[in-house]
Parts: sequence; structure tokens; C-alpha cells
Amino acid sequence: MGGAFITFEGIDGCGKSTQLRLLASELRMRGHEVVSTREPGGTPLGQRIRNILLDPQIEVDPLAELLLFAADRAQHVRTLLRPAIESGNIVLSDRYADATAAYQGAGRSFTTEMIAEVIHLATSGLKPDLTLIFDLPVAECLARTRRRTETDRQTDRLDAEDAAFHARVRDAYLKLAAQEPDRVRVISACGSINETHDRVLEVVTPFLKSKDQSPKSKVG
Repeated sequence: MGGAFITFEGIDGCGKSTQLRLLASELRMRGHEVVSTREPGGTPLGQRIRNILLDPQIEVDPLAELLLFAADRAQHVRTLLRPAIESGNIVLSDRYADATAAYQGAGRSFTTEMIAEVIHLATSGLKPDLTLIFDLPVAECLARTRRRTETDRQTDRLDAEDAAFHARVRDAYLKLAAQEPDRVRVISACGSINETHDRVLEVVTPFLKSKDQSPKSKVG
């Protein structure tokens, strides 16, 4: 099978990171070569950018935030994502370019044209083969985030955004899914972790079977 690029998206607290770990483990047990990564922070440079972006003690201007995410992505694409896909790996990324459209586009109200230009510059046209959006009501996501913060006593700048911000982000994700139904699938994150994992497998398993019949991945 040729390489495959699957991205995990959704508002904070939706459980996407847990689902990525579960899917990576399942695919490795099935004999697939899997690369798990994230944005920001999938490279050494990206990890330093992540520390800046998510530090609640640092005030980051919205434009600077947009460009820092783009810098992280440019490094990620050129040094990790593209080489891994071209080597035939299944690459699972916790967030990618759709997060910029949702968070900086809808959340920060940058224009669609600016967001598209920045994304194209950073990605050089590399698009996911499949994107999973984990959907959950904003109130539940915020409750999960609060519980997580109480447990590990850590928070980040995005955790501090109000419900209206997260509602705009969620709406943007759902709009994207409606616009690109062939690439983007919405996964209900309601219910248990295992129930959500089963929903993921219902989407990913036939997708990978279809990739077996088409060895060329979408790199370009």
C-alpha cells in the first residue's frame, strides 16, 4: 500500500488525541507502518514553537499566532510528513491545516483569502487523504478541558478562550465537513472512548482497503 495521510481535528476536549493513540496502536497490531505526530510540535523546532504558542503567560498577537502555526507546519511538512508519506507509512497527525482554518479563520476572524494563502504557503499543497473531525457539544468539551486542567494542573492559552470562540471553531469544522464530504468525516465523540474508537475503525478500515487498490497517495 502507498502512504496515507490521516488527520485528527476537533475543538479542545473532544478526545482526538486519545483516539489517535488508539488507532495507531490498532494499525500497528495489524502490521502497518505508522508515524504519529502532531501540530504544533511534531518536530524539534515545532516543539519550541508549541511551547511559545500554548504558554498562558505569553501574550501572542493573533497575526503572530497565525504565522507561528504556519512556520511549525512548513517545517513539519518538509522534514517529517512528506518524507514519511513518500516512504509508504500511514501518517496520523493530531491537527493540520484545517485547524488553522477553524481556529485562526473562524476563531480569530482572519479572512478566508488570507487563511488559504498562508495554508498553501506552509503546506506546498500537501493535503490529507482523510480527515476525522471529532464532534462534541461545546459545553461538554469545556467540561472535559476543566477536568483535565484540574488533574494535571496545566492549562494553555486556547483553554482560556470563551465558549463563543469554541462555538465558532466547531461551526467551522462542521461547515468544512459539509463542503468536503469525500475527505472529511465527522465522528461523534459522545459516549465512551471505546465507542468512539469503534466509530473511527468503521471509517478508517474501508478507507485503507481502498488505498490498497490505489497505491499512489495524495502528495502534491
